[in-house]
Amino acid sequence: MNVYKLSQTIGVAGQIRPEIVPQIAEAGYKVLINNRPDGEEPGQPSSAEIAAAAEAAGLEYHYMPVTAMDFPGSSVEQMADFFDDEDRPVFAFCRTGTRCTNLWVVTRDSDDQDSAAAHARGIGFDLGMAARVI
Repeated sequence: MNVYKLSQTIGVAGQIRPEIVPQIAEAGYKVLINNRPDGEEPGQPSSAEIAAAAEAAGLEYHYMPVTAMDFPGSSVEQMADFFDDEDRPVFAFCRTGTRCTNLWVVTRDSDDQDSAAAHARGIGFDLGMAARVI
């Protein structure tokens, strides 16, 4: 599993499988966020499957799907709250980690957006979705 660290308390990744959720908990994350809509791709685990694995691993789970078409989505303020809570490290995933990263950038304070965007680009993320909103 490739985890991209956006900050000390935020990690993002591409699609995960239920069997690796315990590893996420062991890594110290407290909140697991799924930004990928169910059925986006054949064979991807459902939100219900990931939720069950998260509950078994003791993680707080949130299904907050967003697509490029509806970015940043209706849950953007809640995402900002999760990203800003340093007491509850967040692991967010989507198909590749790009949507999660774009959400992180747009939820940063205007003073921090440039450095967040530079960090995300340095990791290799395309910020085209964020650019439409900022």
